[in-house]
Amino acid sequence: MTLATGTSKAADPMELRWDPESIPPFPAIALKALKMMAGTDTSLLELCNLIRSDPAFSTAVLRIANSPLVAFSKEVTSVLQASMLLGFTRLRGLVITVGLKAYLRNSFTPLTQSCWRHSVACAIIAERSAQWTSFDKDFAYTAGIMHDIGRVALATLMSGSYALVIERGADQPADLLQSEREFCGIDHCQAGRSLIALWNLPDAFLGITAGHHEPGAQPTGTASLIPPSCELADALGFAVIRCRSPRSYAEIIGAFPESARKHFPADAKQLASEIASEVKEIEFA
Repeated sequence: MTLATGTSKAADPMELRWDPESIPPFPAIALKALKMMAGTDTSLLELCNLIRSDPAFSTAVLRIANSPLVAFSKEVTSVLQASMLLGFTRLRGLVITVGLKAYLRNSFTPLTQSCWRHSVACAIIAERSAQWTSFDKDFAYTAGIMHDIGRVALATLMSGSYALVIERGADQPADLLQSEREFCGIDHCQAGRSLIALWNLPDAFLGITAGHHEPGAQPTGTASLIPPSCELADALGFAVIRCRSPRSYAEIIGAFPESARKHFPADAKQLASEIASEVKEIEFA
């Protein structure tokens, strides 16, 4: 195996085996939420009952419902009350976000924490953009959370190997994928695709996880928001691996649909502060 320039140690050879079957299962509640695509009254009640069956999820949802992020005028004291006030789409998004954090509970290292923060930042940006363009903001948020699930898995399963990917850095996304294949035997887009298939999630997530760094790809609809949202999250300070040749804030904004561009703040620091505040509220729920 070829090592990066300046790398003083090799990854553990045992880590180089990608086996999705050996990866801890995604929390059952979050998986069920991911498979709920319709926001009917029945599905809202079903989702509410799922949350109430798990103390950790119940606690996290109640904390978020009572945080400045949501800012309800009265205290929320039950999951049922939270579900009625938040509605299906918001509640579902929170469950999936909490699920990703729960997935990392036993390995919440600085690396996996940065993966989680990047995913949440991407989700927030995608959700805002979807709202400005009349796309499905619920799917946009969920897609943002899940787009890097392959990297989360690699960083969890092969932390030593992924440390070498971090050490090498990248000039462009293609460099990152190449380093992942070299040190981990698979890149995070391929890993994400295999996990979506393994967990039997809706096909809509396959393209999201597998194609958000694909050069020349032209996703349509809500899916088109994920690549620029991912890049913008990086540019705003939520990068797992910083690109050495990043595009400017204005260039990244230009990749969003025209109807969304006018809503972004002119100052990148303002947007970064807004996103950071939201990520912090969710992270400490």
